[in-house]
Amino acid sequence: MEHIATANPYFGVFVLFVLTFSAFTMTTILARRVSRALAAKDSEKIKLSVYECGPEVTRQPNRISPQFYLFALLFLLFDVEIIFMFPWAVNFKLLGWFGFAEMLMFIFLLTIGFIYAWKKGALEWHNIK
Repeated sequence: MEHIATANPYFGVFVLFVLTFSAFTMTTILARRVSRALAAKDSEKIKLSVYECGPEVTRQPNRISPQFYLFALLFLLFDVEIIFMFPWAVNFKLLGWFGFAEMLMFIFLLTIGFIYAWKKGALEWHNIK
């Protein structure tokens, strides 16, 4: 006679999932506690010291220009929009004139977005010094 909870064929997978999740969680917690206990607390002076004949280490601001993010977002936007055109091109005959009109409207909206980004100066590179 089988127990009802173990009669499901995916019960073993569920048990392995729970065991794996708990082992991962415990390993992560243990590694974090051990590394914090063994880590040197005053490592900033060592990191900034000159090693043998190397140059003097200076702190540099970790500032990335927002222009990189703007270019990346614009690239993703227009790249994804082009990907939306591929299924339309494959099923062009099936969609007929309605699909053609919809794609013209889609391309028109893309063009408006491109012109807006262009007019706002988002496509021009600005040197920050």
